[in-house]
Amino acid sequence: MQLPPRINVLGVGISVLNLDTAVATLAAAVAENCRGHVCVTGVHGVIESQSDPELRRIHNHSLLTTPDGMPMVWLGRWAGHSSMGRVYGPDLMERMFAWSQGSGATHFFYGGNTGVAEELKARVERQFPGIRIVGTYTPPFRPLTGEEDRLLVAQVAAVRPDFFWVGLSTPKQERFMAATGPRLQAKVLLGVGAAFDFHAGRVKQAPRWIQRSGFEWLYRLVQEPRRLWRRYLRNNPLFVWKLLGQWTGLRRYPMD
Repeated sequence: MQLPPRINVLGVGISVLNLDTAVATLAAAVAENCRGHVCVTGVHGVIESQSDPELRRIHNHSLLTTPDGMPMVWLGRWAGHSSMGRVYGPDLMERMFAWSQGSGATHFFYGGNTGVAEELKARVERQFPGIRIVGTYTPPFRPLTGEEDRLLVAQVAAVRPDFFWVGLSTPKQERFMAATGPRLQAKVLLGVGAAFDFHAGRVKQAPRWIQRSGFEWLYRLVQEPRRLWRRYLRNNPLFVWKLLGQWTGLRRYPMD
């Protein structure tokens, strides 16, 4: 299948997408039995990829790397892609759930704190009657043991989901998809981070006007300062500094 083009953001290829084209691409991937992973990426993922070549490779060899944050959207539009729109993890989940009500596509939830995946399943089944959620798995806060890994592979093989949603953090979820995805009998793996907590009702999302403003990071920082302060206060200025280097041609960032 033909995938959308990408823009180069500090060596990370961000797919030229909006929600409609993302849904259409994922629907086509399932229909054509394409396998792969989807990275939902903003400033945090791009900056983490600067010091982690393997993480950058995972982003650049994805089925899609979506513009999760408004800075990715603005950069795409400045590059001439006027149709570029935010493909935010929670919104993408909702759109795919709605689409799968009619298509019969199946879903599996992997990640979250204890009980989150089950709460998410119950809420989604109430909101989208007839949706087929065929399994959940809450991993421990450590790498899976060999036995746990085998049990997960067997559980997924028994249900063969079309969409395997991964609710971990970056870069943990990207590494999981790259390492474990090829052994899972699932078509498309999607790393959506905090979307599990949002849709399960454990964390409140920012109002839409804040999301569109590009200041959602500040809203989340106020919500979870102890966990997020280092990420945002380091990554955001570093992103702007490196982007200036790319724009002026002082630094090259190949999409290797």
